[in-house]
Amino acid sequence: MRTLHNLHHHRSLILRTSLSTMSAASLAVSPISLNFSGLRNGTARPVLGVRNLSRSRVSMSVSVGSSPTVTDDALFADYKPTNAFLFPGQGAQALGMGKEAQSVPAAAELYKKANDILGFDLLDVCINGPKEKLDSTVISQPALYVTSLAAVELLRARDGGQQIIDSVDVTCGLSLGEYTALAFAGSFSFEDGLKLVKLRGEAMQEAADAAKGAMVSVIGLDSDKVQQLCDAANEEVDDKDKVQIANYLCTGNYAVSGGVKGVEALEAKAKSFKARMTVRLAVAGAFHTRFMDPAVSRLEAKLAATQIRTPRIPVISNVDAQPHSDPEVIKKILARQVTSPVQWETTVKTLLSKGLKKSYELGPGKVIAGIVKRMDRSAEIENIGA
Repeated sequence: MRTLHNLHHHRSLILRTSLSTMSAASLAVSPISLNFSGLRNGTARPVLGVRNLSRSRVSMSVSVGSSPTVTDDALFADYKPTNAFLFPGQGAQALGMGKEAQSVPAAAELYKKANDILGFDLLDVCINGPKEKLDSTVISQPALYVTSLAAVELLRARDGGQQIIDSVDVTCGLSLGEYTALAFAGSFSFEDGLKLVKLRGEAMQEAADAAKGAMVSVIGLDSDKVQQLCDAANEEVDDKDKVQIANYLCTGNYAVSGGVKGVEALEAKAKSFKARMTVRLAVAGAFHTRFMDPAVSRLEAKLAATQIRTPRIPVISNVDAQPHSDPEVIKKILARQVTSPVQWETTVKTLLSKGLKKSYELGPGKVIAGIVKRMDRSAEIENIGA
């Protein structure tokens, strides 16, 4: 039995992460590869499939016009990480974020640029709220993107900061944070990335409004048990309310998404499966599931019109826990990311197993640091706030 203190710690971690937590049913198996098939509106949609751990090269079938071609996407397949930048996702936002950034001109300038793109005073919402407004999907996603990149500028301005930035040889982000990581890695400009994030938040909110979905964190079970719990809940509800594991945050902490009735059925059964607790997440809907399908076509169109370049360092995808170098593949993956489980534990475990020496969490809160430490207490990670 865990102590009451530990239970409070777990509850606090869960509530802080909320939307940051979206991933897959069983990550004890090898990473997941993408096979683009099933054309819709002239674009390919990925189908998940297990990929052999021993394979070091990644090839993807990408639809180009009417004839698919095979593109080598393996530039970073054999990456060896030393220092990593990790960017938080929705749920890490907090009132007051961005205030510290105003002491560094380059960081403050990002908020000014953001105002022109977003059409409102982002910094004012970040600092003064109200909290309900900051927590909304359409606000929190741009706010985290801008504040996390402002944290990079704060680091750059401190003694030795540029040397740290130059030493980073891999980056990734939790859900929304993947866009921040791609911007840091030079795949797209700050402005283009913010426009993508703005549309992503709007599209996800609209998809959530169109269907009654919910998310709940299940604490204290392994992946197989959580899957069994989902299966049991699904036996009692219609297809439209079925649930699935949407995020594997770290050992013993899963987020499950689905219809409200399915989530309620899961909560009712959790104790009988010996879950330590369940916590309903304060999010707009069932993110990283089929409930977000309406958001995909809008993202596909926006991504198609956005210039995306090969990142200068590996950026690990949430969809398959692998780095990708082909801009067209990156576009396809980002479009599907909102409906695909987030492979966060696999990502962090892979980085650690490949010899990662130090990580930096850039942005508000210490959610990611807590996750990394739960996976490996000896891991070295530093938070750079803004």
